[in-house]
Amino acid sequence: MPASAASRRGPPRPAKPVDEVPTGSLSELRAAADACRRCPLWRPATQTVFGAGPARARIMLVGEQPGAQEDLAGQPFVGPAGQLLRAALEAAGLDPARLYLTNTVKHFKFEARGKRRLHQRASAGEQAACRPWLAAELDRLRPRMVVALGAMAGQTLLGNTFRLTMGRGQLLPLGESDTTVVATWHPSAILRARDPKREEMHRQLLDDLQLAAEHVRA
Repeated sequence: MPASAASRRGPPRPAKPVDEVPTGSLSELRAAADACRRCPLWRPATQTVFGAGPARARIMLVGEQPGAQEDLAGQPFVGPAGQLLRAALEAAGLDPARLYLTNTVKHFKFEARGKRRLHQRASAGEQAACRPWLAAELDRLRPRMVVALGAMAGQTLLGNTFRLTMGRGQLLPLGESDTTVVATWHPSAILRARDPKREEMHRQLLDDLQLAAEHVRA
């Protein structure tokens, strides 16, 4: 991105206003997020699951929130949904190692059922508490393309009026920045779906990832 364009339009930010965006390198941001107490989700979680990937990645993928396996590993997208996503990225001609993967919410929210930990959706307040970390990642990377995986990521980046069923697969601006967003299905939603809907959603995920790849290469 030319320096003049960056200074004129500003860095990319989520659609909702964010106060006190943290600054620093990715390693500094990760260390600061480890000590975050903005909401109570840190208490039952094993650890913070911050984003992972190169600082110069041109494509950032934003999911919703980490699951049980991500909580244990401390890395995003390592469970079944992550395996589906990584296979789809490779099928779309994208190397996962060259991308930056993160989530809207950085802690695993769950309900304990015996030895099982059942996923729960983060509340609006919990999502808002995590928004400065996503804003900081966007500020640090300034990616050319952001792929929003799922409705939560889409609304965080594009506003509450965004509807995934209506806006999926469209190239949309991220605020006043030079970053473009394309929203698509979250891999976990595909895993929950039944055929033939699952097959259709998987094909659309591939189409949207290929669109992102083509946009960056153009």
